[in-house]
Amino acid sequence: MGNGESRVRGLAARAGGWSARHRWAAVGIWVLFVVLAMGLGSAAGRVDVGDSDQLKGETHTAARIIEDAGIEEPASETVLIQAKDDSGPKATDAAFRSAVGAVVAAVEKTGEVTDVTSPYESDTISKDGRSALVQFDVRGDSDTAGARVEPVLDAVADVQKDHESLRIEEIGGASMMKTFDDAFGDDFKKAEYSAVPVALGILLIAFGALVAALLPVALAITAIMATMGLMGLVSHLQPMSDTANSVMLLVGLAVGVDYCLFYLRREREERAAGRDAGTALRIAAATSGRAIVVSGVTVCVAMAGMLFTGLAEFEAMGLASLMVVAVAMVGSVTVLPALLSLLGERVEKGRMPFLRRRRTSGSTESRFWNAVLKRVLAKPVLAVVVATGALLAVAAPAIGMKTQNLTLDQEFGDSLPIVQTYNRVNDAFPGGSEPAEVVVEADDINAPEVKAALAEFRERAVSSGASRGPVEIKLHDQQNVAFVYVPLVGGSDQDKAGESLETLRDEVRPATLGEVDGLEAPITGQVAGNKDFNDQLVGSVVPVFAFVVVFAFLVMLLSFRSLTVAITSIVLNLLSVGAAYGILVAVFQHGWGASLVRAEGVGAIITWLPLFLFVILFGLSTDYHVFVVSRIREARLRGRSTRDAVQHGVVTTAGVVTSAAIIMVAVFGIFGTLSMQSMKQMGVGLAAAVLIDATIIRGVLLPAVMSLLGERNWYLPKWLHRMPDLTHDETPEAVAAAPSSPRDEGDRVPV
Repeated sequence: MGNGESRVRGLAARAGGWSARHRWAAVGIWVLFVVLAMGLGSAAGRVDVGDSDQLKGETHTAARIIEDAGIEEPASETVLIQAKDDSGPKATDAAFRSAVGAVVAAVEKTGEVTDVTSPYESDTISKDGRSALVQFDVRGDSDTAGARVEPVLDAVADVQKDHESLRIEEIGGASMMKTFDDAFGDDFKKAEYSAVPVALGILLIAFGALVAALLPVALAITAIMATMGLMGLVSHLQPMSDTANSVMLLVGLAVGVDYCLFYLRREREERAAGRDAGTALRIAAATSGRAIVVSGVTVCVAMAGMLFTGLAEFEAMGLASLMVVAVAMVGSVTVLPALLSLLGERVEKGRMPFLRRRRTSGSTESRFWNAVLKRVLAKPVLAVVVATGALLAVAAPAIGMKTQNLTLDQEFGDSLPIVQTYNRVNDAFPGGSEPAEVVVEADDINAPEVKAALAEFRERAVSSGASRGPVEIKLHDQQNVAFVYVPLVGGSDQDKAGESLETLRDEVRPATLGEVDGLEAPITGQVAGNKDFNDQLVGSVVPVFAFVVVFAFLVMLLSFRSLTVAITSIVLNLLSVGAAYGILVAVFQHGWGASLVRAEGVGAIITWLPLFLFVILFGLSTDYHVFVVSRIREARLRGRSTRDAVQHGVVTTAGVVTSAAIIMVAVFGIFGTLSMQSMKQMGVGLAAAVLIDATIIRGVLLPAVMSLLGERNWYLPKWLHRMPDLTHDETPEAVAAAPSSPRDEGDRVPV
C-alpha cells in the first residue's frame, strides 16, 4: 500500500468487485452454469454404486463373480406358517398341510413368482413342528421387486383370513422394500422438502425482510440443483447413490444458507454504519467473502477425507458434499454480490412489520452475548475450566461406544408388522431370514470333486455348529456357479451370527471347498457384508482422521498465519465432535432420554455414523470458527487490544452465528424425527454438535482461550515466515479507501 491508497487483495474481494461491476453478466453466467450443469447431468444420467463396488474383500469377490456370470439373483420371499399357540396344529396335521397348500396355490396363481418350494419338499420345518416356511422368488429385476410384490402379499393375506388358528405372514427382500418405501419413503422426502421452508422462516426472523431472507435460500437451492447435475457427470467416474444425494442436500442447504447469511449480514452492517452501497459491498467481499473462501476450502478438505475410506458409499457422499460446498462457495462470492448490487435498497423489501424496529436499529451487537462475554472475559480461567469440564463430561460416554449395523428390529422397533415377522422367523429358524450365501465358482461345477466338496461343506456347516440347517444349494450349470445358502446360528444377534460366519470362513470352507484346485468360494450375505464393511471402516479410521486434521490445520495456518489459531481451531473442533459422540452414546446406546426422540431399546450406534459425523462436523464447525476468528483478527488489525478484539469479534458475529446455527439445528433436527434409527442418530448427532459448537465452543471457550493467550494468539515461528501469505487482511477503512474503478483495481492484484 502506498501514497495513501490501499489495494484490495484476495480472490474473494476481486470476485466480488468484478461481479458488482458486471452484475448482469455475473448473474447470467451463474444461471447458465446451473442450467448447463443440470442439462448435461440429466443427459448423461447418473451411475449408481453397484453391488460389486460397495465393498472390498469377500463380499466384493462374490458380487464380481455373480456379475461376470451374468446371473440375475431374484428377490427371495418367505411365507411363515406358524401355530399361534401351543394348542395350535403342527406341520403334520391336516389343517396345517391345507394352509401350506393354499399358500403355494395362491402365490403361484399371481403369476409374479417362480420356484415355489413347499416346506415338505425342502425340510423347512422348525424342530418343534409348529412353524414352516414356503419359499419362492419374485419374477424380474430384484431392484424393482418391491413394486411388483403387492399382489403376492394380498394373496397371502387372503389365505390368512381362512386359517384363523395359524399365523401366515410374508417376509423377504421385495416385501421389506415395499413396506419401507410405503412407511418411510414419503416421510423421508417430506423431511427433505420441509427443510427449505424451515430455513426460510428462520431467515425471515433473522433479517426481518422477505427479499433478504429469500436470497440465501435461492443461492442454496441453485447450488444444490447445479450439484445434482454435476453428480450425474461425475458418476461416470465415481458412482453416486441416493444416500449421497440426501447428504448433499443437507450439506448444501446448511453451507449455502450460512455463506450467504455471513455475506449479507456484513453488507447490511456496513450500510447501517453509514457507508454507501458500493463501499459496503466491497467491505463485505474483502472480509466475509474471504472468510467464506477459507471456510469453504477447509470444509472441502474435510469432506475429501471420505475418499480415503475405500468404501464406495462414503466416497460418493464425500465427493457429492465436496462439490456442493465448492459450488455454494463460488456462488457466494460471485453471484451474491451481483444480486446485492442489482437490488440495492430493495433487498429490504417485504419487511415484517413486527420486526421493523429491531432490524433497522443498526446495532450489530448481541446484548445476550455481550453479557456472557463480560463474565467470560472477567474470569477466563474459570470459563475454560468449566466449559472444558462440561464438554469432557458430555463426551465421556463415547469411551464405551458400541457400533454395529442395526438389525431390522433395532432400526425400526416393533411398530411394523414385518419386524415382528422377522423376529418370529429368526426365533423359529435362527439365521433363516438372513442366511450366509456361499458363491462357488469352478471350472466345472458338476465335476465329481466339486459335488463332493459341496456335499461335505453342507454337512460340516451343520456339524460344526455354525448352522442348524437346512443348507440349500442352487446350481447354475451353464455359468459353472453354485449358490449355497447357510442359515447362521445366532440369527438377528449380530455377535453370535458373526461367530458362526467365522466358523464357516475359517474352519468349514478350508476343509471342504478349499481342497478343490481352481475353485473360488467367497461367503457373502448380510452378516458377511456387515463384517466386511466394519473391517474396512475400522481400517480407514486412522488415515481419514489424520488426513482431515492435518490438512485442516494447514489451511488454518496458511489462512491466518498463526500457529496458535491453527492449533486451537483443531482442539476446539475435536471437543465439539467428542461431545456429539457422547450425546449419541448416552441417548441411543444407554437410553438416557431416549423416549424424547423415540429411540428406546436401540442399544448401539450404527457403524458408519462416527466416521461420517467426524468428517461432516469437522467441516461445518469450521464455518463458525473462521467467521468469528476473522472478525477478531480484523479488529486486532484496526488497533484494538486482543481482549477488546475478542469481545468485539464475538458479540458482532453472535447474531449471524446464532441464526446460522438455528437453521442448521432445525434442518438436522427434522431428520432426528424420522422413524429410521440410523437417520434419527444422524440428525440428533449433527443437531447436538452444531448447537454445542455455536454456543459453548464459540461463545465461551474460544473467547476465553484467546483472552488468556493474548498476543500469543498471533504467534508464528520464524521458520514458518517463508510459507505463502494467504491472509489478505484488510480493514474496512483500507477497503473503503481502495479505488473502485476497474482500471484502478486492475489485474495487477495478486491472488
